[in-house]
Amino acid sequence: MVYSPQSRKSRRSSKTNKKENTHTARVYYFILPFVFLLGFGLGFLVWGRGGVDNQAEAAQNNDEEALMRYDISVDDDPYIGPLDAPVTIIMFSDYQCYYCQKWYLEVFGLLMQTYEGQIRFVYRDFPLTGIHDSANAAAEAANCAGDQGKYWDYFNKVYSSTTQLNSTAIHNYASEISLDLEEFTQCLSSNKYTDEVKADLAYAIALGVQSTPTFFVNGIPVVGAQPYQVFATLVEQEISK
Repeated sequence: MVYSPQSRKSRRSSKTNKKENTHTARVYYFILPFVFLLGFGLGFLVWGRGGVDNQAEAAQNNDEEALMRYDISVDDDPYIGPLDAPVTIIMFSDYQCYYCQKWYLEVFGLLMQTYEGQIRFVYRDFPLTGIHDSANAAAEAANCAGDQGKYWDYFNKVYSSTTQLNSTAIHNYASEISLDLEEFTQCLSSNKYTDEVKADLAYAIALGVQSTPTFFVNGIPVVGAQPYQVFATLVEQEISK
């Protein structure tokens, strides 16, 4: 077969275009995760923070009409504080989430101490398994600890630890809070709480929860690791009713 100069030129051009397209595709797939994370972060900062500020302002002004309230089920999830407390705070959280731990260290203890007996705090699982590879296992492990009456011991141990959360740490925490390790290991290996954790996640997604931590204070949404004063303002408002 005879090729004209124009045909050879076209073939060279085609090969060049294919190489450029392949290179472009590789670059695209390389940067795509970073673009996604950037968009996720910006969405959190713009949507989450703005919504929370508006809710705090409405609470300070005692503007009930401006407050958004959701009817949130506590399901059968673990809670601490009186069942009949005037304020229920539901936290959707991830045990491997940096900002969840930050909120725990900076706000949780002070809030529960200041309003002792007036808050029922409920923990519901929202493991971000796409970015936190041990979050799901930790959620199931905490529930297994709950079988031995030590859910909150495990909760405190995970969130107060400076150790990287992984399978070794998950078992070490069980030992450190004196769980029956054979029973704990059997609970984990049986996947006893797999469906429970998945159900929490599905429920949160249906509500529109997009990030961790997300809270509902008597149904009023608070998104992100907001400072103590945001929660204190809402709790005071609810108690005063």
